[in-house]
Amino acid sequence: MASEFSIHVAKENLKFSAAHFIAYPGFREPLHGHNYQVGVRVEGRLAGTGYVIDFGLIKKLTKEILDRLDEHTIIPADSDCLKIERSTDGQIRVCYERDVFTFPEADVFLAPIVHSSAEEIARYIWRELHGALAARGALADASALEISVAEAPGQAAIYRREISNP
Repeated sequence: MASEFSIHVAKENLKFSAAHFIAYPGFREPLHGHNYQVGVRVEGRLAGTGYVIDFGLIKKLTKEILDRLDEHTIIPADSDCLKIERSTDGQIRVCYERDVFTFPEADVFLAPIVHSSAEEIARYIWRELHGALAARGALADASALEISVAEAPGQAAIYRREISNP
């Protein structure tokens, strides 16, 4: 029977600051921001190297993903209630009922999610990290990947999914 191990990375630099608002039909919260803190857990068996996965690789790839979000306004591109338009003058216009927001395109991260909740941001980061690790063949010994996204101390959303390896 194989032993199961896990690694957990939640370094101080695995963070990003971003503005967002939750919107769904009939409700929109005010635009506001968070200083998000991200953690990564990888479960699996030990490889011949003595690692489940290299800490350095997890830190590097996660930081690259978070840098794309840092100091941006996160707009959910797949929203069920926001109308999002790109103008020819480099602006992003976001409409919710009678409310209209206009942002410089360079200040917006159009995320492939429905809502800009910590839960959906965690799933987005999971998908990006999983893809980056898989592209490097780094998941051979992993059995699960988990991402936590904290909006504030003591308040985090977690997305965890099993990884199937051939």
